[in-house]
Amino acid sequence: MTTTRPGEVTPDAVTHDGAPTEESAAVSRRPQPTHARQIAQEPTAVMECIGVDVRYGDFLAVSDVSLPFGLNEITALIGPSGCGKSTLLRSLNRMNDLVDGARVSGSVHFWGQDLYAPGVDPIEVRRRIGMVFQKPNPFPKSIYDNIAYGPRVTGMAVDSMDDLVENALRRAALWDEVKDKLKQSAYGLSGGQQQRLCIARTIAVEPDVILMDEPCSSLDPIATLRIEQLMAELRDLYTIVIVTHNMQQAARVADRTAFFTAAVDETTGSRTGLLVEFDLTSKIFEDPADRRTEDYITGRFG
Repeated sequence: MTTTRPGEVTPDAVTHDGAPTEESAAVSRRPQPTHARQIAQEPTAVMECIGVDVRYGDFLAVSDVSLPFGLNEITALIGPSGCGKSTLLRSLNRMNDLVDGARVSGSVHFWGQDLYAPGVDPIEVRRRIGMVFQKPNPFPKSIYDNIAYGPRVTGMAVDSMDDLVENALRRAALWDEVKDKLKQSAYGLSGGQQQRLCIARTIAVEPDVILMDEPCSSLDPIATLRIEQLMAELRDLYTIVIVTHNMQQAARVADRTAFFTAAVDETTGSRTGLLVEFDLTSKIFEDPADRRTEDYITGRFG
């Protein structure tokens, strides 16, 4: 019996003219999960979408999404542009409330409570479910004041602000790099440092969940690797949901992955985001249940 190494093309996987077949070429493009963390088959849901639709005026941006987010897990949302990943992410902490005409129907549960129920304070929702954006967005303040800002404006009871700032920066793996320049402007940091500062700022108000909207898209590969390592470290303390166009990144960091696509209205050309498949990351990338997922992760479309 002939054995082959991973990624090696076998004689049966080539055409008669010596070129790889479409199937073997697709396998070679498939991102490979690289972490072997053992998790339960079913997540212990901290948050859960139940039949969620998101509309902007009359436009249906996301349709009928039901999706759990597990305790101390990283969930990646992947799919082509325009399939509603970021729209859904913003609905998880009511950031869409700030967009004129935006409307969410269905339910988003957080520890069993519907975040869109009457009387729920969206400010408190955003404290408990923090957001890190695509591009680093430090405040025009010192490094220290960037971290202290959230606890101050939310009136958190703090024994020592200095200790809180240090702890947040340590958790974001930034303390050793900035401990001697805390009073300097955050704008003096590199892009990767600014993104870790934004993560530290999110951590400072003691959330349960951290949402990340393509947090590495503007960073170089070294800074990206540091953010990915940081996500793996933070997973023990928080539930993390990440939107990424980088399938290799999803394969590297996520415990579970949700694949979205877009249905196009042929009359209007509008695109509505749909959840196609949700499973363990290893299952999504190695043996997806839906052909649309297979086509996307192997580069046939998207």
